[in-house]
This record gives sequence, structure tokens and C-alpha cells, in this order.
Amino acid sequence: MSGEIAIRVRGLTTAYGEHVVHKHLDLDVRKGEVLGVIGPSGTGKSVLLRAIIGLKRPSEGTVTVFGQDVIDLHGHDHGALQKLWGVMFQDGALFSNLTVRENVMVPMKEHADLPHGLMCELADQKIRMSGLETWTGHQYPSDLSGGMRKRAALARALALDPPLLFLDEPTAGLDPITAAAFDELVRDLQEAMGLTVFLVTHDVDTLRDTCDRIAVLGEQRVIAVDTMEALRQHEHPWIKEYFGGPRGRAALAGHEAK
Repeated sequence: MSGEIAIRVRGLTTAYGEHVVHKHLDLDVRKGEVLGVIGPSGTGKSVLLRAIIGLKRPSEGTVTVFGQDVIDLHGHDHGALQKLWGVMFQDGALFSNLTVRENVMVPMKEHADLPHGLMCELADQKIRMSGLETWTGHQYPSDLSGGMRKRAALARALALDPPLLFLDEPTAGLDPITAAAFDELVRDLQEAMGLTVFLVTHDVDTLRDTCDRIAVLGEQRVIAVDTMEALRQHEHPWIKEYFGGPRGRAALAGHEAK
């Protein structure tokens, strides 16, 4: 992990009508780190992700990704920047009428001028990288288990070999064994590919096993950013309750036992 900044958010204010979600929020994501993003329900974790990738225009503030301003880029320039990241949305967001392979090929068709045969080969490679068998590429999302759909969505996020990966609740709805395997996969891919990962989650085990640092959202801003061990000592009531509750204590005990 380097000291370079991959994502810089300054003075971000987002709102839906009269409802203000973030107000003058600041956050840095370091190049090569896995940053976990947590916070109470309604604090705008997914909204922040969408603002960073340009799907939610903020009322105020700036967002830069690898030094480029996301908010003011349009057309070809924004399309070029989009090649630098892959996104796995909370529900996977796979196209139900496309096979897994066809889903993985969607970013290639949108952003890369490649022969069809090569796109098929690359899609199969991403499917295998995500821990699925190649035959899975011929299946439709409805034919797959929840864990397999998550991996298929990850394969699509990796389609263009982006240096930056956004994961929104990647283990939500998975059983503990499947979730742990997914966490291990993310960490392995991050280390092998040198990825920067922005990971929204509520899962304490995912934070423990995957994240280098954790950003806590609350009160319309980032309350704290630090390692899991350091956040245990934080005096903010919600942070104390989150890491001091039964699940938090169990996860931290597991970390200390390693």
C-alpha cells in the first residue's frame, strides 16, 4: 500500500430534495488499500459510493479519482475514467436475460473495441478468477445460487482489469462459510492485482479479514478513519457499540487469535 491517494473527496454535500445525506464530507482512499465503509442505516454509504463514481451528482464539493475530477467530466472523458474502476452493486445487478459470460462482456462491449472471440476468452478468464467454473458462463443468473451470483457480479466488475474496485455489501445475504470464502477471494485478488478497493459493508468479519482501514460514516460526515484495532478505542458511542457488541467482540477475538 502506497501513500498515494486514489480517491479524494472534499466538502461533499449530497441531498435528495430537502433531505441532506452528507454535509461537507472529506475522505481519502489510499492507492492499494482495502477501505471498509461502515455506519448506521441511512448514513449514505451507498450514496457516497454512487457520488464517487458519478451516478449521484453532489450539491457541493469535489471528487477526484486518480487525480481526475469525476463531477465535471462528461462524454468521452468520463467514459475513459470509468474504465479505471469496476463496480459490484449490492444486489449484483446482473442482467437476467443475459448469460453470466454475456454479463461479463457488457463492460468490454461498452468500453473496449475487441473481437468477439477475444471477449469470450477474457470473460471466461474473469469467471475463473472469481472462483467459478467456466461452464458457469453459459448459465443465467436465475440458475445460480446467491454466492455464485455474487462471484459472477465480481467477474463483471473485473472485466476491464480496473485498478479500482467498488464493492457494495458484497457478502450481504450469504451464509457465514460462503461469506468467508468471498472475503478471502477479494483479499487474494487485491494482493495479486494491486487493487484499490472501496468496500461498503456491515459485516464485522469482512472488516476483520479484508480491510486495511475502516471509514465510519455518521452525522452527515466521516466520523473516523483508522484500523479496526484503533477504532476499538474510539470514544464515539456508535463506534463503541459496533465494535463492543457481541459480534464485534467475537470478530476481534478471532483477529487476535490469528
